[in-house]
Amino acid sequence: MGTELRRITDGNHGVARLTPAPDHGGTFLGMPKFQKAVKHELELNVQRKNMRNATTTIRNKRALRVSESPDWEELREAATEIKNRVSRHLDYYLEEAEKSLTAHGVHVHWARDGQEANQIVAEIAQAKGVDEVVKIKSITTQETDLNEYLEEQGIAAWETDLAELIVQLGHDRPSHIVVPAIHRNRAEVREIFLREMKNYGRPAPEDVSENPPELANAARLHLREKFLRAKMAVSGGNFVLADTGSLVIVESEGNGRMCLTLPDTLVSMVGIEKILPSFDDLEVFLKLLPRSATGERMNPYNSVWSGVTDGDGPQEQHVIFMDNGRTDVLADQVGREVLRCIRCASCINTCPVYERAGGHAYGSVYPGPIGISLTPQLRGVEDAVDRAMPYACSLCGACNEVCPVKIPFTDIILHLRHKVAQAEKADRFGADAEGTVERNLMKTAGWIFGDAKHFEAVQVATRGAGKVLKGKPLGPIPVPVAERWLKYRDVQAPPADTFRSWWKKNRQEGK
Repeated sequence: MGTELRRITDGNHGVARLTPAPDHGGTFLGMPKFQKAVKHELELNVQRKNMRNATTTIRNKRALRVSESPDWEELREAATEIKNRVSRHLDYYLEEAEKSLTAHGVHVHWARDGQEANQIVAEIAQAKGVDEVVKIKSITTQETDLNEYLEEQGIAAWETDLAELIVQLGHDRPSHIVVPAIHRNRAEVREIFLREMKNYGRPAPEDVSENPPELANAARLHLREKFLRAKMAVSGGNFVLADTGSLVIVESEGNGRMCLTLPDTLVSMVGIEKILPSFDDLEVFLKLLPRSATGERMNPYNSVWSGVTDGDGPQEQHVIFMDNGRTDVLADQVGREVLRCIRCASCINTCPVYERAGGHAYGSVYPGPIGISLTPQLRGVEDAVDRAMPYACSLCGACNEVCPVKIPFTDIILHLRHKVAQAEKADRFGADAEGTVERNLMKTAGWIFGDAKHFEAVQVATRGAGKVLKGKPLGPIPVPVAERWLKYRDVQAPPADTFRSWWKKNRQEGK
């Protein structure tokens, strides 16, 4: 997506093509963990101002649209129940979706991970003999670094969403799942268009201003030649309807509609959790999604298509159902609730940590509450970046309140913090850390509290320590765990006198 763009003359259509940078500097791979990355992001004053203005505007719009909906809580509850039903019977609905799609002439593929999904897309492009594709905004393809993979195969992937285009031309990374260029302001967008558009197609007008309609028109003219030339398009999917075999994409600009109608071949990469049981269920989500995502009553473009129709739209269609860690999430009784997510980003827009840190600090295409509760489950907690994510949270609970499908983010984040702690403990003490360190501690505690004489004996030792320390706080103790714990905490010295000894002196019967 954000790889270094190099100009290469293409004899077929005379425009530049995207090629990957050697170090994949535009992806999130190799980034430092949140605690380190955020220090740099917090120094970007212009970006912080951009983020604050944008998230405040979106939050206010969402609040207004929600206030207009007297049945908002009923819609949230209905959506939650629908998505829970999908999770309970995901195998059934996936098979039903495959049958319905196949009946409509769609080729269905199954991908275990991102690498396999990317390979399927590339093989289809190579089989069709194309060296470029137009793309509808898709967070799923960003999750797999599809653009970078295609570029390695000599295939240019053109982003057609306005915000994605800004990010791509700016050699940048997305910082939001709905508004990828939320960290950019108008002046920055104008500079990017003037500097980069001419290298990859129709240039922006030299006199283009910072006025949004002018910038949008420059993007429209730049993309139009790509729409008219492209033979293959790649999309994601907001929803897949199991009973009708329909795919659904909601958007605000119309670029998606161009990709869905003009090319000869359409490939849609979707996560296996994007299933809805029936067409009737779609009504609930088309009310929740636009209000939660962009503060609109409904999206300007709602595209629903059911397979191939002779002479109308792409004549060859492929759907790739991708796992990429989702079945592992489904197996976790606490973590699985995050699979209800409909990618509206309302949790991101309300998160005080995200607003100040920015999306680039997270080390994932999924920032904010959804990122820190989903990414460590998809990728595991072996890497330092993924271990750091659950701690990028103040546990304020604002995300729980605005989520349209009632994901309990704070519960999941605490659950993941426990997983991280267990993984770090295993690294330090071995795979049986749970069975050695904690078990021995509990046995010791049981011996102490299981007999009053044992408890009193221990108190004799603590009284001695209290007399030696004379009220001074505990300092470093030459024991690894205690030393690390006390490094950041002040712990008062044990008292020189205990309650038991005081009672014997002052409250003995007969005195």
